[in-house]
Amino acid sequence: MYNAGLILEGGGMRGAYTTGVLDYFLEHDIDFKEVYGVSAGACHATSYLSKQKGRSFEVLYKFVDDKRYMGIKNLISTGYLFGYDFTMKEIPERLVPFDYKAFDQNPTRFYSVAAEMNTGKAEALEVKTFKQDMDAIWASSSLPLISKLVRFKGKDYLDGGIANSIPLNLSRKHGNKMNVVILTRDPEYRKTPNKLMPLIAFKYRRYPAFVRAMARRHVMYNRTLEYIKNGVKAGKVFVIQPKTSVDVGRLEKDPKKLKKLYEQGYADAKESSERLNTFLDRCGNC
Repeated sequence: MYNAGLILEGGGMRGAYTTGVLDYFLEHDIDFKEVYGVSAGACHATSYLSKQKGRSFEVLYKFVDDKRYMGIKNLISTGYLFGYDFTMKEIPERLVPFDYKAFDQNPTRFYSVAAEMNTGKAEALEVKTFKQDMDAIWASSSLPLISKLVRFKGKDYLDGGIANSIPLNLSRKHGNKMNVVILTRDPEYRKTPNKLMPLIAFKYRRYPAFVRAMARRHVMYNRTLEYIKNGVKAGKVFVIQPKTSVDVGRLEKDPKKLKKLYEQGYADAKESSERLNTFLDRCGNC
């Protein structure tokens, strides 16, 4: 286990790229002291930590066009675009079995990053046991406007990407001087202002700090990219990301596109392996 943090950006179905990288890590026994996942990144971290190579992508590929997994019917009946019971219970317990014991016994500390509604700030919610803490993962993955607020340990949360899409700073605050960051956008990407801000401001008017965080999300995201760039120059951050613009939407339903993106993630991790090994050797072992 390397004495470093692993940061997993979200991005909805663009997370197929992340699953490819993580599967390469599993093949080569690349483990980290701590993992920080945001939204889809938090979801895909679970199969990585349960040591189930291929599982995350299998779920995406099999169920991406399944209305029980994602669909308007879910939104109307439950308040969530993604089906909670189907995603968090039926799939892991019956359809694509999840190794709860392996996850719970993994010594890596795992944090699911979510946005707290009253403060608008990102919080790193530690997931110690899957069944007990699964709502921390659900909170991080619950997008504004298409998800209800998620209650976890007495607080209300939504998607972690709102307040901290790439939580490198949280990992550093926890003492991780060296970090590997997996991004789901290409190096030229920069986030722009949210066109739905008037609707967001109205719907979440009871949470002004949250609305302010949403309005500034693009600014904070782009600043984080500069923060990461400086970390790379200093030799403290290693980044794996798509080399070119990704032709996969947040709510993509084309399994062929997802498979191609998965393969791209795996290939990019393999291509960077020599440089990554050099970086990790400098991290040391826990």
